[in-house]
Amino acid sequence: MATGATVGAWALVLSLWGAAAGSRNLTAQIGKPLVLNCKGAPKKPPQQLEWKLNTGRTEAWKVLSPQGGPWDSVARVLPNGSLLLPAIGIQDEGTFRCRAMSQNGKETKSSYQVRVYQIPGKPEIVDPASKLTAGVPNKVVEENGSRTWSQEWEGSVAKCVWSLLLSKMMRSLFPQVGTCVSEGGYPAGTLSWHLDGKPLIPDGKGVSVKEETRRHPETGLFTLRSELMVTPALGGAPHPTFSCSFSPGLPRRRALHTAPIQLSVWASCPFPAPEPVPLEEVQLVVKPESGAVALGGTVTLTCEAPTQPPPQIHWIKDGTPLPLPPSAVLLLSEVGPQDEGTYSCVATHRSHGSQESQAVSISIIETVEEGSTAGEELDKVREADRLQHAWKAPENQDEEEEERAELNQSEEPEAAESNAGGP
Repeated sequence: MATGATVGAWALVLSLWGAAAGSRNLTAQIGKPLVLNCKGAPKKPPQQLEWKLNTGRTEAWKVLSPQGGPWDSVARVLPNGSLLLPAIGIQDEGTFRCRAMSQNGKETKSSYQVRVYQIPGKPEIVDPASKLTAGVPNKVVEENGSRTWSQEWEGSVAKCVWSLLLSKMMRSLFPQVGTCVSEGGYPAGTLSWHLDGKPLIPDGKGVSVKEETRRHPETGLFTLRSELMVTPALGGAPHPTFSCSFSPGLPRRRALHTAPIQLSVWASCPFPAPEPVPLEEVQLVVKPESGAVALGGTVTLTCEAPTQPPPQIHWIKDGTPLPLPPSAVLLLSEVGPQDEGTYSCVATHRSHGSQESQAVSISIIETVEEGSTAGEELDKVREADRLQHAWKAPENQDEEEEERAELNQSEEPEAAESNAGGP
């Protein structure tokens, strides 16, 4: 009984209760103890029971009895009829059966199908790339003991042309993202890749995965390697994020994830630059249409560039760019002399280049006030003349006084003569 208490203190007991018919599936972690219960067996001797097992350690069915034997270090029958495996291993996978006879002569059978597992350490991405080249295959190669890129031209025309030729002749090659490694697992399990958090499915075109599975000759544990190669599309995300996950075969557990890596995508070749697709003709619409507006009026300029996505619109006046944020509409309110001039707009699109519209002129016209008549206008002119003469009167005042004095002097002698001829 002491032996049974000791085993109960440290053994991991995995038993299934139920009908005798049918085999029960069990999973146990490698290196841990496992206890299998023999249903119907008397709790203490004398016992009539028999254990049979067919595992990786046996060529055929092996029979174990309560009396013990040379298999005690691998598996032995406990006093209560249960079977103990002190440290289960990969070789212990297989079928275990027990047949017990109760004291009243009833026979009970138990059957177990045992599988073992080992969860590996957290997977990791080794030899990660630092950049990818869009549209051009460029695997990582070893050169003088250091990692380099076979299509890294660094401004060299010859290397750029050569890389473009390689991309056409060797379409089976892809830029290497990195290699995901999982070590020490059983069963083998699987590795999978993710791009920006979403599963990345190999298609043999832009995404390719090279997998390798190795098994340790002594421990029987698996090492998995998965090399991911991707050719990014031109115009795609500039900084994609990749990660890898390990899914164990047994038991059903959550996947183990690597730390993500973020790469930079470079253009395939800086030269020759592709010819930009020209924009459709850019139209500049002005209201009022003539571009002539009264002093203090409003002018609206609208730049129309029919392309998607909409381009950025900048404005030019008299050949000089205006320091304004990009906008398709330019509103001139309370127009004054400073607003007169020639205006045009420039539409810029990242894939279509830039195009300038035809220029329009904005000018100020003098207008007659509404409700006035020709007579009223003539009165205004006469009033202006009168004011002008009134302004000049003080300048001629001295001359008029002299003329008036001369007239008075001539009148005084005439008056004296008339008085002398009187009675």
